[in-house]
Amino acid sequence: MQTKVAALNDILRRHAPLLIAYSGGVDSAFLLAAAHRALGDRVVGAIADSPSLPRQALADALALAESIGARVEVVRTEELANEDYASNPLNRCYFCKAELFNRLDQMARERGFAAIAYGENADDARQVRPGLKAAQEFAVVAPLKEAGLTKAEIRVLSQELNLPTADAPAQPCLSSRIPHGTPVSVEALGMIERGEAFVRGLGFRVFRVRHHLDGGGPLPRARVQIAPVEMERTLSGQEDTLRDGLLAVGYRSVEIDPEGYRSALA
Repeated sequence: MQTKVAALNDILRRHAPLLIAYSGGVDSAFLLAAAHRALGDRVVGAIADSPSLPRQALADALALAESIGARVEVVRTEELANEDYASNPLNRCYFCKAELFNRLDQMARERGFAAIAYGENADDARQVRPGLKAAQEFAVVAPLKEAGLTKAEIRVLSQELNLPTADAPAQPCLSSRIPHGTPVSVEALGMIERGEAFVRGLGFRVFRVRHHLDGGGPLPRARVQIAPVEMERTLSGQEDTLRDGLLAVGYRSVEIDPEGYRSALA
């Protein structure tokens, strides 16, 4: 791994001054920390802010960047104004990333950044990632991938840097809770955010609140998926509390998926 870290530092220096698309997740947090160590004030992070990002996630990401010592700026994105995104097609993520990278490209040109980077790692090529096309279109570099760093290695290195994201679960945007083909709206995202905040407040760590609109009426139903290792808790006095809390958010019915959370669904 140290050979890969040395390669990463060389890559980062080659692209300085650098603008990093930062989300506060495992990969982008490590990338920002590594870049700050290698480049100092020649790196700036930019975090996209829209209704698909929970307020707590934004606050946590900004607090993490502050603890790293890296400068991060909040960039307002308007992907929901694009019908190609809001209609929620299979390649929804492409339109989100294209919106962000377009904003960052303008920022880089105006302020003299040599490159834009994001947190793609060496494992990501094995998965379908529509955002990769947007990154290619805007010539966004992927230093972690170029250095050959895998997700597992990034977690180990994050632990060495005392980053709280070292063992953090994946946390894709709130729009991922809405089935493809069902429109994404500010109202739906707000319900999901409030619902997941409630479930998290019960102590659950890895879960999703899926937001379904179907023929049962104007109100959506919730399908809750909880990591199998945490599922036992729903059978020990938490199930009724969980259901009641999500009904109070505005869901007409609540189903707890007996198979639990499957990470492939993100």
